[in-house]
Amino acid sequence: MHSREQLANDFRKLGVEADNTMMLHASVRAVGEIAGGPDQIHLALKDVLTAQGTLLMYASCPRYYDEVGRGNLTKEQEQEILEKLPAFDPLTARSARDNGTLVEFFRTYPDSRVNRHVARFVVWGKQADYLISEQPWNYAFGWHSPLDRFLGLKGKILLLGSDHDAVTFLHYVEHVAEIPDKRIRRFQVPVQEDGRRVWRDMEEFDTSGDGVHANWPDRFFAKIVDAYLAETGNQEGRVGEAMSYILRARGLRDFALPVMEAVAKNPRAADSLCKRDPHP
Repeated sequence: MHSREQLANDFRKLGVEADNTMMLHASVRAVGEIAGGPDQIHLALKDVLTAQGTLLMYASCPRYYDEVGRGNLTKEQEQEILEKLPAFDPLTARSARDNGTLVEFFRTYPDSRVNRHVARFVVWGKQADYLISEQPWNYAFGWHSPLDRFLGLKGKILLLGSDHDAVTFLHYVEHVAEIPDKRIRRFQVPVQEDGRRVWRDMEEFDTSGDGVHANWPDRFFAKIVDAYLAETGNQEGRVGEAMSYILRARGLRDFALPVMEAVAKNPRAADSLCKRDPHP
């Protein structure tokens, strides 16, 4: 069983420092049994970051709130959703289940803040207000988004036993990359306007399904992350029982941009990523 103090010490050994701006992806199960439950993970991380630091997680929205019009549902399903789904409430809506358990614990903890978008982030700490101060309705992962400001703050990404294919920051890289033939997805979101529910049009470069470009291979994000870890000699460490890594957002962006540009031109360019082992 792992205590909050033990987890905090593990975070320090991994390289987390006071005043870092940290984006967390976590698997609670990978950490192992925790005295006091999952909240102790983000509390331990806050202990290390201190009041000068900042913590960020991606929460998104419950199922169906960003799916009408994407083409994933039948006409009958969409019609039922259009009739029955209430307006999105960013303050009370649960986090997307596929983003893991911890983000919902973090979202509902005192002093956590959220932005008012279905592409919703949860923040805590010194830079919280700045990170969620603005988010474009369309292309919400790109320029002028919380991820854009996270990059500007020299943010770091903490992978706590999590799937390397689920690094949200790489959606930012997809959005700002200057590559042709990006897939665009247009859909509708129910929002509250002047006391009534309104279905508002929204668009983004595709962050679901097969990804932004037809040339993206299966688990492209994981391939990029693992290749970046190998390229930088990034050392893993255990937090509790979870194998964990810290990645610099700027470094990952600088690595991923030319990879995406190359694969967009030639899908075989992704083959070289598979040859790089993050565990030499």
